[in-house]
Amino acid sequence: MSTCELCGRHPVKCTTHHLLPKVEGGTFGETANLCIPCHKQIHALYTNQEIAARLTTIRSLKEDAKLRSFIRWIRKQSPNTIPRTKKSNELRKKER
Repeated sequence: MSTCELCGRHPVKCTTHHLLPKVEGGTFGETANLCIPCHKQIHALYTNQEIAARLTTIRSLKEDAKLRSFIRWIRKQSPNTIPRTKKSNELRKKER
């Protein structure tokens, strides 16, 4: 158990998030320890190409408008909370 680098909740189970997605060349690049909800939310909102283009630092993730509101909400939740995550309609359209 550790602290999520995005929302700051602790103690939470963290996963490794590649700041530059592996499919975009980030296999050996910088990573961040994110709680499961934060990690899922990033990938539910954005494609790997979008992440690679503008969301490659913790700071840029924290400053993103869509993620900022999620982070505000998740910080208030219990460290054991893992909400259901759905891909945004916008992302689903891009994947077609």
